[in-house]
Amino acid sequence: MTAGLLDLQDLRFAWPGSAHDCLDIAALQVAAGETVFLHGPSGCGKSTLLSLLAGVLLPQSGRVALGGVHWGDLRASARDRHRVDHVGYIFQQFNLLPYLTALDNVLLPCRFSARRSAAAQRNSRSLRAEGQHWLAGMGLNASVWDRPAHTLSVGQQQRVAAARALVGQPDLVIADEPTSALDEDRRDIFLDLLLSACAEARSALVLVSHDRRIAQRFGREVSLPQINRAASAAEGDA
Repeated sequence: MTAGLLDLQDLRFAWPGSAHDCLDIAALQVAAGETVFLHGPSGCGKSTLLSLLAGVLLPQSGRVALGGVHWGDLRASARDRHRVDHVGYIFQQFNLLPYLTALDNVLLPCRFSARRSAAAQRNSRSLRAEGQHWLAGMGLNASVWDRPAHTLSVGQQQRVAAARALVGQPDLVIADEPTSALDEDRRDIFLDLLLSACAEARSALVLVSHDRRIAQRFGREVSLPQINRAASAAEGDA
């Protein structure tokens, strides 16, 4: 494994009011540039874990560090800056701004992150040209670049969301069930594009899905129930 990017140690997380931990994970590491397929049944805490990896949520105990920086050591505003600088997030519902164009949605991270804006322009391209590069890389032609996001199909919105995650070459791309709305052929095409784009950006990828048929496309497969001690304990009590 190459240089460590993401490091999770002794994580415990419970939702407010719950008497039991939702997640209890001894360790999980992701190397720079690595592709990781994370799977598990519905309700096992996959999306919660992604939010912890991205510093959206903080654990009750334990350590989650990205690039050597512990999320729990940062104030909320600093966590937001660190996240937009280093993490591209493909949400399950895409979370595009509906009345912005596809291109303007893609460029949003660069508006909030000087680091990603500078990275986007290292190739002697303008920000607009860089956004167009990633839209084209996700298989979207120029006819949709200036259309409002709400006028796009689900598949087109999904690709815009992926291009937004990749612009500015973040260290880590997190994808939460990004293929759930696609048929098998379109799923495979999207995965081809996403994995190729992450390799070009030199971004690590952590993708969550319940569909284990795609696991072979990734460098490593992780089963959340197997690494989650809380789930194992609950199964033992059942």
